[in-house]
Amino acid sequence: MQSKPSFVLRNPSVNKGTGFNNEEREKLGLKGLLPPKVETLQEQSDRALSQFTSFNTNLERYIFLNCLRDRNETLFYYLLSNNLELMMPIIYTPTVGEACQKFGNEFRFAQGMYFASRDKGNIRAMMDNWPADGVDIIVVSDGSRILGLGDLGTNGMGIPVGKLQLYVAGAGFHPTRTLPVIIDSGTNTKKYLEDKYYLGERHPRIPDSEYYPLVDEFLAAAYNKWPKVIVQFEDISNDHCFTLLDEYRNKYLCFNDDIQGTGSVILSGFINAVRSVQKPIKEHRMVFLGAGSAGIGVADCIMSLFDEAGISKEEARKSFWFVDSKGLITTTRGDELTSQKKQYAREDYTYQLKSLLEVVRDVKPTAIIGLSGIGGSFTQEIIEEMAKHVEKPIVFALSNPTTNAECTAEQAYQWTDGRCIFASGSPFKPVEYKGKTFVPGQGNNMYIFPGLGLAASVCEAKHVTDAMIITAAKTLASFVEDSEVLTGKIYPGLQHIREISTRIAVKVIEKAYEEGMAQLPRPACIETLVKSRQYIPNYENSNN
Repeated sequence: MQSKPSFVLRNPSVNKGTGFNNEEREKLGLKGLLPPKVETLQEQSDRALSQFTSFNTNLERYIFLNCLRDRNETLFYYLLSNNLELMMPIIYTPTVGEACQKFGNEFRFAQGMYFASRDKGNIRAMMDNWPADGVDIIVVSDGSRILGLGDLGTNGMGIPVGKLQLYVAGAGFHPTRTLPVIIDSGTNTKKYLEDKYYLGERHPRIPDSEYYPLVDEFLAAAYNKWPKVIVQFEDISNDHCFTLLDEYRNKYLCFNDDIQGTGSVILSGFINAVRSVQKPIKEHRMVFLGAGSAGIGVADCIMSLFDEAGISKEEARKSFWFVDSKGLITTTRGDELTSQKKQYAREDYTYQLKSLLEVVRDVKPTAIIGLSGIGGSFTQEIIEEMAKHVEKPIVFALSNPTTNAECTAEQAYQWTDGRCIFASGSPFKPVEYKGKTFVPGQGNNMYIFPGLGLAASVCEAKHVTDAMIITAAKTLASFVEDSEVLTGKIYPGLQHIREISTRIAVKVIEKAYEEGMAQLPRPACIETLVKSRQYIPNYENSNN
């Protein structure tokens, strides 16, 4: 049986380490168990930052941060919140991709919950094992499509963990009320099934006849245990993600960040790109490379701009060209298309274009949007061909992690002679070209999901609607001034993420009340309500 002092120093939610003052040390029986000096949170953070920067690799930095979180939650979130631009590429993309691939090798302590097919019938009882009193948000993945890395199985737990850390730092969810979840339905990746350090179920993925009932039981149990929880689906393969969203979006409070969050953040960037090139939406021709959940989600959101311009859906879809592994998606291609691809399949082609270059030559697009997961697929020939016909090409190379980006920022600026409006999914450093410094935009879902999730949680929304998602995108776009947009800047700085998330939450809540989706009685001031619910990491708020 652990003693009380030992428990306090090993409970990350209450541990202050050297931050315990002398009175607390006396009261809690900690005298002699800590070095004599009492430190402020800032002093502890300075040391932790020095330790963080001393490591040679990003994976080492990732491990350090997660060990810090397991030791002192307040210090971790204080450090992260004050160094978010520096540390976000470590706790999330691109470093989290490598961390997931090596999850079994680098495993140190358990985080979150795991549910497997063997647990069917027992999931609700298992949830009672979760130690926190309440849960406001769950991020759940089945590990089937982790970033652009494919089926990682249980190794994908790093994604829900990292995502929820961003919900805390970005929007102010309380860390003890977040729950990362993996639904382990197996993996089809042979190397993990044969890896002695792999910690998941060692069998191929279960069939749909078992998979969907497993997810259904999980969701029913979660909402029975925590009726007001919001569930975010994350990194679920294309053959399941649309079905799950369609099935549950009007039954539970949930959303899919890969579809709706990506769509919203890229819509925001596209709104500002259109402002920058000063060409009305009806004159744009958009070529998409990749027709998975993210690509379709982005197109669905951009469609809202055509609707606002008074253009019908049928007419608007004529401005979209989708390219997948078989070439341009058409109704005459001869293969069976998913329902999502069908809505964007071209009906006006009697011939088949089999490569992206052929499509670019034929369409002469104003925008090319990559969500393919195939690194380097925007070649110099393709970008230069596009730039021949467009004064300000819109080039969005959005696949994650960085190695999967369709092109680099430097390539995009060089191949368009510095004329393009560029955005990527993972961060790129500023580019020097012909005496000018170009700062690449990052279409990071972090701009959207923290504020969107906070809004739905705070107002106790019934559902997350399309209008709420579009409202989030427009609110984000408004952070960039006209003068900045004309220089090619399409996203604000991430150092303002708490302010951005707060404003998004306020605007989305207003939309929820307008639509009759908010169940909480309307407060006198929505912004005051939102700020009252936001976690701020400091020891004054700790309860020991």
